[in-house]
Amino acid sequence: MTEILLWLMLAGAVVVLAGVAWRRRAQMRHRARARAEAALMAAETARAQARQRAEEQAKAQASLAAEEAARAQAQRQAEAEAAALRQREADEAARVQALRAAEEAARAQARRDAEQAAQEQAQRIAAEQAEREAARAEAERLANEQAQRAAQAARLEAQRAAEEAERRATAEAARQAFERAAAREAARREAERAAAEAEARLQAERAAEAQAAREAAARAEAARIEAARLAAERARQQAEREAAQVMAAAARKPREQTLVMVADDSKIVRVKTGRLLTQHQYQVCFAEDGLDAARQIAERQPDVLITDVEMPGMDGFQLTEHVRQNPRTANIPVIMITAADERHRDDAARAGVSVLLGKPYPEDELIARIEASLRAGDAATRPMELA
Repeated sequence: MTEILLWLMLAGAVVVLAGVAWRRRAQMRHRARARAEAALMAAETARAQARQRAEEQAKAQASLAAEEAARAQAQRQAEAEAAALRQREADEAARVQALRAAEEAARAQARRDAEQAAQEQAQRIAAEQAEREAARAEAERLANEQAQRAAQAARLEAQRAAEEAERRATAEAARQAFERAAAREAARREAERAAAEAEARLQAERAAEAQAAREAAARAEAARIEAARLAAERARQQAEREAAQVMAAAARKPREQTLVMVADDSKIVRVKTGRLLTQHQYQVCFAEDGLDAARQIAERQPDVLITDVEMPGMDGFQLTEHVRQNPRTANIPVIMITAADERHRDDAARAGVSVLLGKPYPEDELIARIEASLRAGDAATRPMELA
């Protein structure tokens, strides 16, 4: 009888434990459903708020961040509650196991059955918890995706609105600028037309006076030009006479009084030619290039000019033309020394070179050409000699 009573008590305890476990599972499922519904409602509220925040642009991002923080806090709280519930269930299972361990060996089978039932219950609870966690994660993922899509759509819409507003503002500014430019152009044309009419009237009034003045000025200018021409002709004739006298005097000069200018950009050539001329008792001056020679000729006129062809600034042809263009120096004999006498023949003749001497040349020939040029007289009108 006692054994039956014990078995009945054990069965009652098992039934009580099963009832307690079932109520706890029901409470957990109820709380899980409530949290899921709250999460769905929060997600729906977040989507509505996200749409509203997207329309408000900058303010939307701050609000979205705050809501994300709130959802994260809610998730952490839910996870803490689940962990606490699992801890309480583990504690309860431990107490049940301690109670079963205190029972006598006769109730070992009942304890094993209860333990097996508790293990199955724990497995079911774990499976249900895993399902709830997966459902919660999926709901959160869907809510986040929907919120991101809504925010992206709102940003795109705001960007398109801003671009459209900018295009409209640009078009309006361009239209206003065109209208202002057209108004300024019309005013300018009207002012130009009025100015042209006034100028035409003024020109018409001045035309008669200007015609008489131009006729008088033309007569005076013709008289001035004729007087200037006569004066220039007399000056040219005087310069030619003076040049002829200089050349004649140069032809009669002894070598010690004859000045020969050597124009060459090579110092070696200048020194070598100057030494040769000095040996034959000629006075020698040197020019480093054509510009230096022209400057020295204006200050002191030489009796003979010996020049190279290629020089910086002013070459030998330009220097010869410069000498020939001045009536005071036009009769100076110009001896040009070149290594390509055939190629430079025509240019030298056009420039007015007196003697074209090819390199290398005998020293005696250069001295002979100098003396012949001095005896020949008018160098500007003589044909060029080739050596």
